[in-house]
Amino acid sequence: MARLKTQFVCQACGAVSPRWAGQCGECKEWNSIVEDAGAVVTPFSAKQSLSRGGAAFRLQSLDEDTPLPPRLPTGIAELDRTLGGGVVPGSAILIGGDPGIGKSTLLLQVAGKMAMAGRRIVYLSGEEAADQVRLRAQRLGLGKADVALASVTSVRDILTTLAERTAPDLLIIDSIQTMHSDMLEGAPGTVSQVRAAAQELIRYAKSEGAAVVLVGHVTKDGQIAGPRVLEHMVDTVLYFEGERSHQYRILRAVKNRFGGTDEIGVFAMGALGLEEVSNPSSLFLTQREAPVPGSVVFPAIEGTRPVMVEVQALVVRLPSGATPRRAVVGWDSGRLAMILAVLEARCGLNFSTCEVYLNIAGGLRVSDPAADLAVAAALASAMAERPIRLDTVALGEIALSGEVRAAPHLGLRLKEAQKLGFERAFLPGGATAKGDGVPNGMKATGFKHLSGLVDHLCGSD
Repeated sequence: MARLKTQFVCQACGAVSPRWAGQCGECKEWNSIVEDAGAVVTPFSAKQSLSRGGAAFRLQSLDEDTPLPPRLPTGIAELDRTLGGGVVPGSAILIGGDPGIGKSTLLLQVAGKMAMAGRRIVYLSGEEAADQVRLRAQRLGLGKADVALASVTSVRDILTTLAERTAPDLLIIDSIQTMHSDMLEGAPGTVSQVRAAAQELIRYAKSEGAAVVLVGHVTKDGQIAGPRVLEHMVDTVLYFEGERSHQYRILRAVKNRFGGTDEIGVFAMGALGLEEVSNPSSLFLTQREAPVPGSVVFPAIEGTRPVMVEVQALVVRLPSGATPRRAVVGWDSGRLAMILAVLEARCGLNFSTCEVYLNIAGGLRVSDPAADLAVAAALASAMAERPIRLDTVALGEIALSGEVRAAPHLGLRLKEAQKLGFERAFLPGGATAKGDGVPNGMKATGFKHLSGLVDHLCGSD
């Protein structure tokens, strides 16, 4: 417990002693001990006072001019978009994803393209032998790239080797769970080993100005394995999403100190590795010749880029007394329950005896509240078994009162939809004119209340 007590403090090193002495017992300085009456003494500060003996530092003003950090292009436009324009020297990037999703393939492609552009690249693998990585590079057409390659797991060996040569522009560690520090006991992959290894590698990146990319394993819940503090230590956290059996992959930034966290990169796994997809809307739209009940297109915004996604709903009526099921893929199940409640309470549609299935086509996960109107339109269309025209998009947020609220970036969304051949739009009530963002040639139908949309879908084509 803290208490007031007269103590004697060395002015040279800050050491505290209970009585005066001519020479400090810690730093051996003479005549440096003075009395400090009334100081608060705790067990922690009984040996050393943290208020003295430290190195003074300069405080900077917030309004000082700071240039934007330089960027190193990776040669892959979709990755540069996700990172905010490229790799920042001295930054630490953590990339995670399911096994086999393409993390190592993407980073090997980055290493090869940057090396061909004249950058110094070091690729260190703790999971594969150097020959395995070399064979994979040849299969990807990168066998001639000047990439420094090694198979190693000791952090001490890595830092010792890197200290003997010029710092690389990019250091790739595949993966951080295989690295270990001999300063700690424990097998690689334990919490203490992952934290210590990452800390030493990030310290090297900051001091030498070399960007470091750490590959992280994920748990069965999709979170990066190891201590949560690992995500706090790095500057950028990227997640690779998608199914191994599916051709397409989505790279999403969930943390980025040098850019936004709402950008995505879209890739397709091909024979020569991951290929960029410049028009993601083509992936998430199904090709149909005739309209089907329960299907409508929603113009989503991913970062600065509009993406057309198809919202699909299926409503199955059950016999009386059966327990209905609600299944959602690619959207929030809680928000689906809210939309169903609003449709029942404000619009008179009864889903209590129906099973409801909702799917976002293409494997994309949508969290935009502006998708509410598209989901409600798909549900009402499926319930009434009346299809929505193929050239129609829908967007708008729905309140619990049933009011349809405005959606951000309306003009950007509708312009992209018009480019892809969509000529009609279901919008919030006030946004139906050109001045509201509706482009020329697009027919907009506004709904101030959700009941208006339901009446429109159930009562007319």
